[in-house]
Amino acid sequence: MTTLIEGNLAFEFPENCAVSRYDGWAFYRNQFNRVGGGSKAVDFVCICGSCAWLIEVKDYRLHPRTKPSELHEEVAIKARDTLAGLAAAQANANKEAEREIARNALRKRWRVALHLEQPRVPSRLRPKIIDAATLRMKLRQAVRSIDVHPKIVDIVDTAAAVPWTTHLRAVAA
Repeated sequence: MTTLIEGNLAFEFPENCAVSRYDGWAFYRNQFNRVGGGSKAVDFVCICGSCAWLIEVKDYRLHPRTKPSELHEEVAIKARDTLAGLAAAQANANKEAEREIARNALRKRWRVALHLEQPRVPSRLRPKIIDAATLRMKLRQAVRSIDVHPKIVDIVDTAAAVPWTTHLRAVAA
């Protein structure tokens, strides 16, 4: 099992999945991101079975969203730019592991997943600001050329909808 950490969340991927933190790739940071004034990247790329998952993680439990752009647009741009980066990486990445993951991801069916955490019990101080049903519809329209059925999941429903599981990260005292 492979575990990747993003903020206060731990993502556990089964052994049969190849997973990588795409926004941490040397190719993305040192080569691709410098083209044309920069690009965006999803957090993880996961190749599992016949699918290549582009996974973006947003956790608004402690800090509400302050960006002016719409979340569905942000995810769509990151998915688009990541696919362009994978296309370039398969031929031009300096690290063989990055080239191999890019090659494999581009041969699979692409899937988009947004892991969205919001306060479980909304309050005045911590409101639930994103309506999941509206976001799901807008995201479906925004990424339909990549994935006609994108997933929006949280810590409760990841295991039912996607091949990985998510839990709160254990923090050492």
